[in-house]
Amino acid sequence: FHLAIAPRLPSSPAAFVAMKYAKMLAFALGLLLVVGAAVPGVRAEDDEVVPKAKEFKEGSEKYEFQAEVSRLMDIIINSLYSNKDIFLRELISNGSDSLDKIRFLALTDESLLGTGAAANLEIRIKVDHENKILTIRDRGVGMTKTELKENLGTIAKSGTSAFLENMQKGGDMSLIGQFGVGFYSVYLVADFVEVRSKHNSDPKQWSWESKADGNFAISEDTEGEPLDRGCEISIYLKEEAQEYLEEAKLKELVSKYSEFINFPIYLWTSSEVDEEVAVEEKEAAEAAGDDKEDEDEEEEEDASVE
Repeated sequence: FHLAIAPRLPSSPAAFVAMKYAKMLAFALGLLLVVGAAVPGVRAEDDEVVPKAKEFKEGSEKYEFQAEVSRLMDIIINSLYSNKDIFLRELISNGSDSLDKIRFLALTDESLLGTGAAANLEIRIKVDHENKILTIRDRGVGMTKTELKENLGTIAKSGTSAFLENMQKGGDMSLIGQFGVGFYSVYLVADFVEVRSKHNSDPKQWSWESKADGNFAISEDTEGEPLDRGCEISIYLKEEAQEYLEEAKLKELVSKYSEFINFPIYLWTSSEVDEEVAVEEKEAAEAAGDDKEDEDEEEEEDASVE
């Protein structure tokens, strides 16, 4: 048994047109409702401010990576290689090589080492938790503007092609340092890298930056802390590489990869300490005076009661 209800027909052509228009409008509204339901609602947490992507410094000179270097970086960036720890091994090794060079040069000209802190042949590692930056600094020989441009971008090292061929054959990423291109392993963990450098032969300090998008930029570094000599590498860590901000993790890796390093490696650490803050003499005297006044008032009150 089925109950069928016949549609009521319009009594005039004008009424028919109005009904047709009403049906079309209802259909359009229904479609909007369906589409709206398919789009997830914006929650309060979606309104959180997303940190602005790091950009090249204003006025910097921009360059393209040499073709083979660009291919090398693409392989590293898109690699599923799980042992990302090797980037720290390579950067410590590069820093050690740079220190060896300045030490050798200083054998014939001791003045090249400079004085004070600049003469300390060492590597320092520091963490910026707030900005998620890992910094590695050495007091080695450093690089000039031309050396930054050529060594880190426009001239492929002799081992670049060999490493690319090795990877195409299913080679091991951990061997990257043996091909002389270990620096680029930093892109296993970095979204953005800045290298600040000062060489004895150049009065200016320079900054090299790259987002690993096929381009890099160089500019005079007038804002950063003076280096005296050497290189400072600032690594803006990927979201999935935040473990390298942890002190315990860094201590483990530095201990592991410093076995054959002949220079001291210092890791900046932080700790919370509770201390008793001494009250200033003036404040202490005022406090004592207030207590004396309170005692006098209490004595007067006692006297009036008696």
